[in-house]
Amino acid sequence: MTRLSVNINKIATLRNARGGDMPDVEKAAVDCERFGAEGITVHPRPDERHIRYSDVRLIRPTVHTEFNIEGNPIPSFVDLVLEVVPDQVTLVPDAHDAITSNQGWDTLSNREFLSDICGRFKEKGIRTSIFIDPDPEMAEGAKACGCDRVELYTAAYAEMFPSNPEKAVEPYLRTALKVRELGLGLNAGHDLNLDNLQYYIETIPWTDEVSIGHAIICDALYMGLEATIQAYLSKIKFF
Repeated sequence: MTRLSVNINKIATLRNARGGDMPDVEKAAVDCERFGAEGITVHPRPDERHIRYSDVRLIRPTVHTEFNIEGNPIPSFVDLVLEVVPDQVTLVPDAHDAITSNQGWDTLSNREFLSDICGRFKEKGIRTSIFIDPDPEMAEGAKACGCDRVELYTAAYAEMFPSNPEKAVEPYLRTALKVRELGLGLNAGHDLNLDNLQYYIETIPWTDEVSIGHAIICDALYMGLEATIQAYLSKIKFF
């Protein structure tokens, strides 16, 4: 059954806009779990414009479901992951100045690099996931890198969903079938929301985990955080 991991980056963005410790990012992680989240995701970037490396260290002991750290495996990120030892690390090829993640890995041209990184994390018992575009060839490349899972970058699905849901999900279904054939776990994330999430899970019910942050925080402004998390859970646990 699909699990919901809540990305708390946007809570840190709000805190950083004013300084101080309000809202409290550590408390937000604890509360998200208390409200039903089955994992907490953070995505620290080098400029620390939202989640800081110090946040990651403080949050780690508070998470009792699953702790997922996303990011580009630059040396400082690798050192952080090896220090805090999350349950899962998701490798994302975002540039240092990217507003948000905007592409998956080319797992073929980056095979040597990704294989080395996956090996280092797996030696510490950390599940490794590689962020890819919906392309079966990239899934095969990820398998060759030695990862445990892939995370499908769902921005294109979300963009097309309102006009043509079947066409939007088709490349994701093809890739997900290949992922299952390869024996890899399957995650998904980016721009999933209350409108498009259930259709995605209905089509690809073997999705292990969805990571959602921006949409949850936007909805929580109107619905409240607890009600929002419950609403998202209802979209993935409807059967």
